[in-house]
Amino acid sequence: MRHRKHSNQLGVKKEHRDALLANLSTALITRGRIRTTLKKAKALRPFVEKVITLAKKGSLHSRRMAIARVRDKDAIHLLFDEKAEQFAERNGGYTRIYKLGTRRGDAAEMAIIELIDADDEGYEKKPKPKAKKAAKKAAKKAAKKVAAEPEEAEAAEERAAEEKAEQEPENKKEDSTES
Repeated sequence: MRHRKHSNQLGVKKEHRDALLANLSTALITRGRIRTTLKKAKALRPFVEKVITLAKKGSLHSRRMAIARVRDKDAIHLLFDEKAEQFAERNGGYTRIYKLGTRRGDAAEMAIIELIDADDEGYEKKPKPKAKKAAKKAAKKAAKKVAAEPEEAEAAEERAAEEKAEQEPENKKEDSTES
């Protein structure tokens, strides 16, 4: 059965669509970001993410499968040797799409599709529930220490003021004996 097997057909035949996605993915891999229509960006996303997953595997077989899909050896070489390391810790979601609005000539929805960097702020691993509890306990202990530190600082200031007060009368006595 072919239920739920629909993909973005882009209004062209299979051969044309395959060539289009291969060219778009080559541009995305080499440049890191491209501007295209929203439909093409949405069709490109699963295509290029599957190729990046192949690059993470790194085997000869996966390299040959990626070359068969993308059809540009230089782009695949760049992806497998340099960019695959960036995505080693990431489990999918290698691309991001920004909507730009409509194109002036034909009112087509435009978008930017880009590869996400490994040091991207938007991606953080969520701590496990046990780690959350430990982090809360550590935060409470730190808050208690911070609350105790001002009291200690105030006590130290009071001691310093008392010592000064004790030294001042002695200085005055010495001054009065000299005159």
